[in-house]
Amino acid sequence: MIELAGIIILGILAQWVAWKFKIPAILPLILIGLLVGPIAAEFLSHDGTKWIEPIWNESEGLFPGESLFYFVSLAISIILFEGGLTLKLSEIKNVGPVISKLISVGSIVTFFGAAVAAHYVFYLTWEISFLFSALIIVTGPTVITPILRNIPLKKDVSAVLKWEGILIDPIGALVAVLVFEFISVDAGGEFTKTALVEFGKIVLFGATFGFTFAHALNFIINKKLVPHYLLNVFALAAVLGVFVLSDAFAHESGLLAVVVMGMVLGNSKSAYLKELLYFKESLSVLLISILFILLAANINFSELLLIYNWNTAILFAIIVFVIRPLGVFLSTTGSTLKLNEKLFISWVGPRGIVAAGIASLFGLKLASEGVVDAEYITPLVFVIVLGTVLLNATTARLFARLVGVFLNNSEGILIVGASKVSRLIGHYLEENGRHVVLIDSNESNIAKAKELNLEAITTNIYSDNLIDNIELNDVGYLMALTGSSDINKYAINKFSKQFGENGSFRLVTNEEMKDENNNPKEGLFSQTDDYVRLSTVTRKFPSIQEIELTDTQHYLDLIKISKEDNDIIPLFLKDPKGDLTIIPSDSESIKITEPKHHLVYLGKPFDVEVIVEEAN
Repeated sequence: MIELAGIIILGILAQWVAWKFKIPAILPLILIGLLVGPIAAEFLSHDGTKWIEPIWNESEGLFPGESLFYFVSLAISIILFEGGLTLKLSEIKNVGPVISKLISVGSIVTFFGAAVAAHYVFYLTWEISFLFSALIIVTGPTVITPILRNIPLKKDVSAVLKWEGILIDPIGALVAVLVFEFISVDAGGEFTKTALVEFGKIVLFGATFGFTFAHALNFIINKKLVPHYLLNVFALAAVLGVFVLSDAFAHESGLLAVVVMGMVLGNSKSAYLKELLYFKESLSVLLISILFILLAANINFSELLLIYNWNTAILFAIIVFVIRPLGVFLSTTGSTLKLNEKLFISWVGPRGIVAAGIASLFGLKLASEGVVDAEYITPLVFVIVLGTVLLNATTARLFARLVGVFLNNSEGILIVGASKVSRLIGHYLEENGRHVVLIDSNESNIAKAKELNLEAITTNIYSDNLIDNIELNDVGYLMALTGSSDINKYAINKFSKQFGENGSFRLVTNEEMKDENNNPKEGLFSQTDDYVRLSTVTRKFPSIQEIELTDTQHYLDLIKISKEDNDIIPLFLKDPKGDLTIIPSDSESIKITEPKHHLVYLGKPFDVEVIVEEAN
């Protein structure tokens, strides 16, 4: 009981440490597992026993006999199903040729390159070498996101790394499962006609069961044949049922079945898909926390000694400094990415949780079947995972500065709310060379924004999704433009530190607009402009104008006219270089120090005759 509770407590503690110090969770999880397992047995225990021992013997321990293998199998099946849910075929089409090549050409280079390296450096059999190479294809968002979260990068670079991690997760897992199953059909290594038939059965049953039961589960969910409060646990039971059933018909086909099931369900039009994904993510966090401490603790010191030599360092160097850059440069040939951007993408390639988890599962299984060199799989993959995560977590920021992809100034703009006002302002900012992102919970507003080729995200302002979005690392300005003053104030309080380092602004409230002495420092545009007035002017005059200024007095005259005319709203001040400054609610505090400035405003054109008349 103490050991089981200890695993859960240590696992969640490791997750908290990862969140606190912004590092991939897999790092503290595996280190804790090694500490309470082989390290404790070798150096800390007086009797040479591990602090947490998954298997003592055939009848004792947390998971005696083959119980550990069964638990790991079921846990991995849930994790792979959740990974399959995240793979959207439409996203592969939309992410661009660079990312498509990275998950295809890059994966092929890693698969064959790492296999050749493992075979000739460690003298492993070709079967085990290809299994090893298949396992290290995977990067994964759980290791990429924490590393890049605090590195301001150009949007294209962060997008490539983010989408590679998301899309390659289930693809790499599928390749690894297929290679494992190909090995499993004939543990002796003689791939006869019978072995190929068995492999065909595994692929056929796995794909068929996954495809069929995904549609069946989607039908049940959409027809509301299961009450809402049972939805998530019913889906969990369905995944485990498909895994076991497929495995019963064709041995070792269960993992393939759940990957296919997740991918099919993830690309369906289920109204409950997001809710299902959130539940599976939470469950995956718990399972991963338990799994990796358990698996790392299960490694014996003798297995670590197998790879305690220079061959490990050589293999690691080949994978990091030769194979990864080769895959990236082949995948980015002919793209708009610059040399320094390609170098940074080549440097950041940490291996993820799926690689380590499946490696442990496959290593256990093949070693128990007596497959030659199977004992190398788990420790070798763990070394690659730990090594790449440590390397990237400690050097990515420095390397970004070294190659010149680090953004010293975050000039991107995050607009909260995607109403017609926000879309009009966002479109103007995009045309003037600024990276603009609109967020809204209203899918209709987001769809209209995307029709204008604006980057828009459907999200709830109260969720934490934005905090983990590495594509927003270049955002330094925050503009809250919703019709709710509560949401605007909440956005400023929650996100100003992360997204508003250069300035956080919100629309003034109706009460603030009426009180001339209540001029908030974060007020957006002039104090006479709230959401209602912005919406009214946008509806009547949906265009943004510019007028050249001569001096500060000219600017003040225009501001005075705008306050008297309800159809004109000042937005920005544009300097001779084209840089924009947001006009704050204290609009009269701005000084014009040089000619050729322009006032950018929303609404009808200024009456030039009136301006000249007032000046005289």
